[in-house]
Amino acid sequence: MNCADLRVGLFENFEELVEINLCKNRTMVPGKNKLLRCFQFIKMDAVSIGDYCWNGECTNCQIWYEAEDGEIKSALACRLYVRPGMVITEVSTNLKTDLID
Repeated sequence: MNCADLRVGLFENFEELVEINLCKNRTMVPGKNKLLRCFQFIKMDAVSIGDYCWNGECTNCQIWYEAEDGEIKSALACRLYVRPGMVITEVSTNLKTDLID
């Protein structure tokens, strides 16, 4: 089985990858997807088996991001859709372990 086949149906339909700034690192992720799926795109194995509920009941996927008005806001990555140019300033300990460390 091809590894790419495992991703079929995992992500919402997207036409292009968009650039985001993830804790001062620029990276490309699928557009039109929730951030937790985007993080899974970056580190498939770690995020797939990470301690996330995927439906907003826990706060293990909490992030802090710069809103369009420049204010830093918090959100759950499983609930927030990515937007091109998004700046994520901080992530939860779980995400830090899975994505950055």
